[in-house]
Amino acid sequence: MRAVVLGRLADGVTRGIEGFGRSVSESFFDPTLRLGVTGLSRAGKTVFITSLIANLIDRGRMPQLVAAAEGRVLSAFLQPQPDDTLPRFDFETHYAALTATDPHWPESTRAVSELRLSLRLRGAGILGGVTGPRTLHLDIVDYPGEWLLDLGLMAKSYQEWSDDTLARMAERPGGAEAQAALAAVDANAKLDETVAQGLAHGFTAYLRTARAAGFSDCTPGRFLLPGEMAGSPVLTFAPLPPGRAKRGSLRAEFTRRYDAYKSKVVQPFFRDHFARLDRQVVLVDALGAIHDGPRAVEDLRRTLADTLGAFRPGAASWLGRLLGARRVDRILFAATKADHLHHTQHARLTAIMGALVQDARRRADFAGARTEAMSIAALRATVEETRDHQGRTLDLVRGRLLDDGRVAAFYPGALPEDPGVLMAPAREGAEAWLDADYQVMRFAPAKQTLKPGEGPPHIRLDRAAQFLIGDRL
Repeated sequence: MRAVVLGRLADGVTRGIEGFGRSVSESFFDPTLRLGVTGLSRAGKTVFITSLIANLIDRGRMPQLVAAAEGRVLSAFLQPQPDDTLPRFDFETHYAALTATDPHWPESTRAVSELRLSLRLRGAGILGGVTGPRTLHLDIVDYPGEWLLDLGLMAKSYQEWSDDTLARMAERPGGAEAQAALAAVDANAKLDETVAQGLAHGFTAYLRTARAAGFSDCTPGRFLLPGEMAGSPVLTFAPLPPGRAKRGSLRAEFTRRYDAYKSKVVQPFFRDHFARLDRQVVLVDALGAIHDGPRAVEDLRRTLADTLGAFRPGAASWLGRLLGARRVDRILFAATKADHLHHTQHARLTAIMGALVQDARRRADFAGARTEAMSIAALRATVEETRDHQGRTLDLVRGRLLDDGRVAAFYPGALPEDPGVLMAPAREGAEAWLDADYQVMRFAPAKQTLKPGEGPPHIRLDRAAQFLIGDRL
């Protein structure tokens, strides 16, 4: 036994020395910046990463990225990713989908993936000519936002999670039926796997219905994106009303499986991927939430505030970085699909995004991290035009409709100048907006004609890149 313990200690020391060596190498020779990209469904994570990579390789549309505008980015090229156990983000396939003769949106994120983009840089100022070019490795980590929400479960017991979930279900589509089925079961009866699977399937169906209706906080996230875990016991549980858990009962088994979900699914994700990030971008379909109504907006606001606690925000010290300690020191909250609005409304969308993440930003700022709220379109799918209609001048966007391929002009409605017009009824639990109806149109990607040196057209992707990585270039 003593030899085993000593062996484990020696192995731990060896791994620590190896990790220290990698950290020293990264800090002094080939520095690495790990950028996490996440967002809830429909936010456009895959398109964001694909367009960001393409526009860093061909920088003709990146004037707000200072190093590119000054000509200090000499080249950008893809390299093998450092983690051989992670799937590679399939940039080539996604880019081909967006730039095809008949372009289409790529498949959405369903698991963690990674890609390394290496940037060859010329130094700034007088020292730039003395030190010579250097390389920065940008490791982009793509992961589903649904998994991010699960990090909040780490601080909750099974009964606390059940109480919170059941309280929300009553007010959400599909919740009443699922809640009735859960209340009808005898939780202290001996475990019957058929009953357990039926409850889990009904609960999962509710989560899908709630997500489709625009609600954000739908945990556990792996119930929606199970991957290779589909059908496993760790994904076969559901919330139950309060009560005493008898040994061998349904309640006791659901409690055990919930705890296993936290220890065997959520904790490894945090340890292996999330805790190693330096920068983070959170993509938000704010327009979709506004269209879905006040309750969806309030749910999104609460979700964003709760989510930030998982980011470990704050500035890591130089020594901490050298020893391998990492904290997220910059967080970008980006409202996507800005191309669905005329540019005259972009400032309003940005203000609404700022109001949605106000609580989250305060926590991050207090911890020493820098945050920014922005409205962007990683790939511009529309053009703008102005028309006179019934004595009014309307600012429209025109694009190819996703459903039938027709080209149509669209007026989504005017966002309020004051975000409080939306946030107040959302906090008060209003059923619908009193004096406005915000529409959402689904556009297909536009056909591209790219000149040499140009990446895909976008809206403020260069500003987003400047905030996220500009200081390291």
